Amino acid sequence: MKLTIAHLYPDLLNLYGDRGNLLAIQRRCQWREIDCDILPVSIGDDFQAGSYDIVFIGGGQDHEQNLLHEDLVQKKGDAIREAVADGLIFLCICGGFQMMGQYYETQDGHRVPGIGALDFYTVAKPQRLIGNLVCHSDYLAEHQLDPVLVGFENHSGRTFLGPDVQPLATVTHGCGNNGEDRTEGAIFNHVYCTYAHGS
Repeated sequence: MKLTIAHLYPDLLNLYGDRGNLLAIQRRCQWREIDCDILPVSIGDDFQAGSYDIVFIGGGQDHEQNLLHEDLVQKKGDAIREAVADGLIFLCICGGFQMMGQYYETQDGHRVPGIGALDFYTVAKPQRLIGNLVCHSDYLAEHQLDPVLVGFENHSGRTFLGPDVQPLATVTHGCGNNGEDRTEGAIFNHVYCTYAHGS
């Protein structure tokens, strides 16, 4: 058996060592005698959804996200939206989470279009949401998995989910998506998004 993971923009989006998530998956595959290839996909590379089992996109600073924005939204956006609709698995962390939505509104009110694959938007605020994050996921509990998620969050964006997206979890400690409604992350089809860094 073989698993192929596309790692989007690993050269630009690895701010908090999110690659550790991929290394953990790869190691767990090795323990189960599953071959696991991690393919870097960056600026100028084709997004070949049919070649991947999982797509991973991590977090990065605003400067790095600006560098890849045109390539992600304008050149890969259609293929990513189609892959989401077709049920390809995505794991999106922090900035990768934000870019999957409709738009990101900067602190000066400028709206930067997202991929538009999921029904949510993000608004930047001056005060960052920083600290340990603990959540309970009904989704994981329903699938007989440990429902407790633990990670570290550090983001200025406040993400608000639309009716077509369900939260990944409910915050028990920390801030989560926006520090207001106790939601953390998002789930749509086979797309899993979170602000929780850590593997």
